[in-house]
Amino acid sequence: MQLLTFLTEIGEALTKQSVADMGPTWDLSRMVNYHHGLGRMTLSPPAGADESQARGAIFLQTYNLADGSLCLKATLNWHGSEQLSTITVFAKPGLDWRSATKQIASAWLAGPTAALATVVTPDWSTGSAESIIRQAAAH
Repeated sequence: MQLLTFLTEIGEALTKQSVADMGPTWDLSRMVNYHHGLGRMTLSPPAGADESQARGAIFLQTYNLADGSLCLKATLNWHGSEQLSTITVFAKPGLDWRSATKQIASAWLAGPTAALATVVTPDWSTGSAESIIRQAAAH
């Protein structure tokens, strides 16, 4: 999956989940550097929104592993918090990329108090993405 497409799908998942929960909306801006495999999506409240509304960013980094497979690392950041959450997605056969974007969106919506290090790998029995959560706070 292309980096900009992945960021766009995370933004769409954020919007859908927030609307479903009758939550706020954000102005999204995306920036991608394909040469370095980096991307960033900034989430800002729209004009006139409540000052306490969550804001922050999602940073993406892609790189190839030794076996030639793609790995994507998403680092979630919230304005006013020093806590970060990292979600690593390993591109293995059977990985559902859309499910991974939804998981990243859900983690950002959960906020910094729920920040954990998460690894997304395919569930070989069902072919869907399975989340394995490590109970260690991300640095």
